[in-house]
Amino acid sequence: MTGPNTDHIKIIDGETSSNLPQSGQHRGINALNFNQFKEEFLNELGRKDRSKNTLKNYRTDLDCFSEYLENQCGHFGLLGFDLDAVLEYGKFLQKKYTSDNSRRRRVQTLRIFFDSLVSKGLFPDNPVRKIPTSPKFLDIPRPASFSEIKTLWHCLMEEASDPNPMSALMAKRNQVIFLLIYGAGLKVSDLSEMNREDLILTGNDIRVLVRPWRRDPYSVPLPINFKSIYESYLQALAPMKVLSQVEFPSLLFNANPYKILRGGLSPRGLEIVMEEYRSRLLIQMTPKSLRQATVMKWINQGHADSLIKEWLGVAPSYDLAQYKMRASQFCYDDNTLFDIYSEYVSQ
Repeated sequence: MTGPNTDHIKIIDGETSSNLPQSGQHRGINALNFNQFKEEFLNELGRKDRSKNTLKNYRTDLDCFSEYLENQCGHFGLLGFDLDAVLEYGKFLQKKYTSDNSRRRRVQTLRIFFDSLVSKGLFPDNPVRKIPTSPKFLDIPRPASFSEIKTLWHCLMEEASDPNPMSALMAKRNQVIFLLIYGAGLKVSDLSEMNREDLILTGNDIRVLVRPWRRDPYSVPLPINFKSIYESYLQALAPMKVLSQVEFPSLLFNANPYKILRGGLSPRGLEIVMEEYRSRLLIQMTPKSLRQATVMKWINQGHADSLIKEWLGVAPSYDLAQYKMRASQFCYDDNTLFDIYSEYVSQ
């Protein structure tokens, strides 16, 4: 006599039992392996104008699940993947990753993937939604010191005075990057997708528009002095685009020492820009630590928690306690940076 466990094994192995319900949709799940569904899912995200970095992260997360199916289960069939299977995948992640956030992100991606299958009627329900979302691990903030910030700013000012137009332009681009992180708390993923039209320069209300794909756009104020620095960047950018025979709406660009290659700069490219300064100036600053300095600055300026969370683009439940406990240890002065800028411009 064939028991239910035997039938379950037959389904997983790709067989169908004559005494089991024959759902065309479910047979499709079993006949097509996970990797085929994965490619369809990623293609759909691409058609929704998700960023290259977002698609790369989704692929990495789903490749991890593919590895689990192949090495731990010996197949790529999804029929029979239930809560028990999700829990087994959780054990696999526990062994593979030491970071709580790495495990959490891969489970979240799998949840979104199964939501897509359910919405198309290809899967009866989402087994990943039957487990609670794990809490995000809160890093202890390690913001860049004001001493390091001034060191980098001095360097950017000197480079912007370079007689080589391409070198000066790249330095002015990096000034804009610096101020959008330190002035508006933007992430490299925000900057990577930004266009020039996302900067609002009307009167004294200088703001940057952030367009996250999972929620409505929102704006963040910028220091009033940002406008002159940004306009200097645009003035240097215009003739270099003509010489390089390129046109693009992106705020930033990718270039070699001789010409602009294309518009836009990837999150990894932004990280590399900071790595080069970090190595050359012997500082510890990263885009993340510079952004954390922004949070400390806002707290010390007396802005309400709700406003800071809005500017950071985080949920109202986000906890600023770790920042507030340490805010008194850090002091930042925007006026000093713009005094340095004025001195270089007047020379």
